[in-house]
Amino acid sequence: MSALPPCPQCKSALTYEDGSLYICPECAHEWSRSAGAAEVAAEGELLVRDSNGNELKDGDTVTVIKDLKVKGSSSVLKVGTKVKGIRLVEGDHNIDCRIDGIGAMKLKSEFVRKVQ
Repeated sequence: MSALPPCPQCKSALTYEDGSLYICPECAHEWSRSAGAAEVAAEGELLVRDSNGNELKDGDTVTVIKDLKVKGSSSVLKVGTKVKGIRLVEGDHNIDCRIDGIGAMKLKSEFVRKVQ
């Protein structure tokens, strides 16, 4: 069995590696192995990387890099929104957080950037 992730756009399991990229032969989508990736380190610790490839930790502050629709609501999470005190979790959405004015949210690490 292949340990490669499915395509984030079309969910195809036929992805392959080319250098530092994953490529989907069905929809031709290419994405980086490091950006927005969640991995399990040798110690069993969850490694989550932001859109720039920086490692995220519990309690970090991140900034949203793209307007995101809030599921089940008519509101939008705007570019530049700061999110403080994130929690890293396993799954499709690997960041749990609370955003002022919106409430509890789950975000994908590929849509955030770590604030230094």
